[in-house]
Amino acid sequence: MSEPIDEPAWLSLAFAERGVRRFGPGESNPRIVEYNAHTNLAGYDDKISWCSSFLNWCLAKTGQRGTGSALARSWLEWGRALDSPVYGCVVVLSRDDPASWKGHVSFYLRHDADTIYLFGGNQLGEVRELDYPLASVLGYRWPESV
Repeated sequence: MSEPIDEPAWLSLAFAERGVRRFGPGESNPRIVEYNAHTNLAGYDDKISWCSSFLNWCLAKTGQRGTGSALARSWLEWGRALDSPVYGCVVVLSRDDPASWKGHVSFYLRHDADTIYLFGGNQLGEVRELDYPLASVLGYRWPESV
């Protein structure tokens, strides 16, 4: 299978992390601790929400600035807004109540009429692809410098 020519570097790096997962009770995955070091959760273990930490790590490792925040919705103020998704863009989702502070953030792969397919961290406790309701999308973002 050939990869798209215009695959963003941060997405290629994210794919290379596929399968990194949270460890069981009493243990902590050092790779996730490394992701957290790129946010205000530096020093935290793998038991907290780490989707934003993963994106910050991927972007930093490929020369882009992230938000530095572990809050998924912090990405709504990052980069520039996109009217429609672009392969590899940052997607911010609501979680529970759309008006709450809770959310999820990941990289865009594709979508259909009802579902969006994203690749990111802390998706069922690991780095993987997962689908979400398209209706939960709050925004699409792209780095300012790209």
